[in-house]
Amino acid sequence: MNIALSLLHALKAHGAREIFGIPGDFALPFFRIVEESGVLPLYTLSHEPGIGFAADAAARFNGALGVAAVTYGAGALNMVNPVAGAYAERSPLVVISGAPGAAEVRSGMLLHHQVKTTDSQFAIYREITCAQTRLDDPATAPAEIARVLGACREQSRPVLIEVPRDAVALPCAPVRPAAPAAYDREAVEACAGEILARLAAAARPTLLVDIEVRRYGLEARVAELAHRLAIPVVTTFMGRGLLAEAAVPVAGTYLGVAGEPAVTALVEDSDCLLMLGVLLSDTNFGVSGRQIDLRKAVYAADRQVQIGFHHYPDLPLGALVEALLALVSDLDPPEPRLRPDLPPLPEAIVDGAPIAPDDIAAAIGTLMRRHGALPIASDIGDCLFTALGLANTALTAPGYYATMGFGVPAGLGIQATTGLRPLILVGDGAFQMTGWELGNCRRYGWDPIVIVFNNASWEMLRTFQPESAFNRLDEWRFAELAAALGGHGERVRTRRELHAALAAAHARRGRFSLIEAMIAPGALSHTLARYVEGFRARRARQAAGH
Repeated sequence: MNIALSLLHALKAHGAREIFGIPGDFALPFFRIVEESGVLPLYTLSHEPGIGFAADAAARFNGALGVAAVTYGAGALNMVNPVAGAYAERSPLVVISGAPGAAEVRSGMLLHHQVKTTDSQFAIYREITCAQTRLDDPATAPAEIARVLGACREQSRPVLIEVPRDAVALPCAPVRPAAPAAYDREAVEACAGEILARLAAAARPTLLVDIEVRRYGLEARVAELAHRLAIPVVTTFMGRGLLAEAAVPVAGTYLGVAGEPAVTALVEDSDCLLMLGVLLSDTNFGVSGRQIDLRKAVYAADRQVQIGFHHYPDLPLGALVEALLALVSDLDPPEPRLRPDLPPLPEAIVDGAPIAPDDIAAAIGTLMRRHGALPIASDIGDCLFTALGLANTALTAPGYYATMGFGVPAGLGIQATTGLRPLILVGDGAFQMTGWELGNCRRYGWDPIVIVFNNASWEMLRTFQPESAFNRLDEWRFAELAAALGGHGERVRTRRELHAALAAAHARRGRFSLIEAMIAPGALSHTLARYVEGFRARRARQAAGH
């Protein structure tokens, strides 16, 4: 066995299912072994950001390692933004980069793709990864691989592994997984007991779940915990789609003043808010009607638990969930607390009226009720807020880091890793960035359904600064480009045309379907309109010193 094979087998043992990559000369020896060994399937795309987004989405959807392989410098540095997004949103992404060989480094010459020094790439990645290593010594490589992959899983954040091209084939022992980080089991049991005591004393307890529940593969166990506790369950904005396939009902998604008042009240009026895996970000809480009193909350995330003024460090979320389950597993579930009566999802209207974003949500809802749910990959913008108008469905999106260009390659990553046909929601501005990755569908037999929200505008930016002309985009006829990329495209302007196009796309298999939905500039989903209003009000209060 050599270094490359040791790494590949270790990736598979740690849960990786495939590699997304773009080769380059410093990475060619590694890519050859990937292809010839067949340890993990390799999917190549067209641009490094797409590689990063696809691997990130695969990691998010599986709750396991996603892998992106690129060349040194020009490849790895072109992927900084997707890796930064994965770090910010706690996604276990493994970046494998080629690197110069030892003789090249010793030559003293400037090497192509080099920035400042040959270590510049390594230094840059320290800021956006939780662990890094360079596999230039076969004696230490197994332990280094185990250390870095262990950190990736335990912290659910990206890592960097550089493989110098002259070290790829060096003999190397197999990798033994690193032992999990130690934690105080008595502290976990004490913490769980304190939490249950608080819940028992509360009149209005609520369970709020977010991204770490999916990242650590805890959805089934958290669903069981919710069933046993019999308290209302709410997802955060970023956690939308959690527990979508669980038996426990989810009351809704917390959006503060932009959401359903009954769901907002469950969170803001709770006298014991149990927050599992929640990211304390402005996208989750920036439009809260009032500041949540963390003294009345239990905050469990990022390997720590805060209960009022009590702090439990170095405590994994999975260990806490298991300790809570152990305490309640022998108890009969109490009578469920009353859940709010929410308004029904709007019925789709099929007529000749122009399309608005909420019409797209209604049409998708009709399609899924007839044919079953599809996993959704959404870009940032009103396409994501429109998705919030659907029933709780498996969804991945860059809700906090809010980078554009995520949606299309993320959808491809989902289909590659699961075989499930995804629905991709993307704005015209984001499609201009990475929509061209659809041209790779034909090679792999992928057939996503893509809806492009085309309002010839960076519409979400325009909502915050409508006076700026730079938010206007040119007329790109995306549907006409689909055939050249190997798919089928259709431009629709009315609700009747939208419904017909969606039905035809669902029936069409074997190639991607692109529906270009023409939307008037200024037409927003109701959710985004309320969100923007709430965000502006919050900024005004901050500016006034309140």
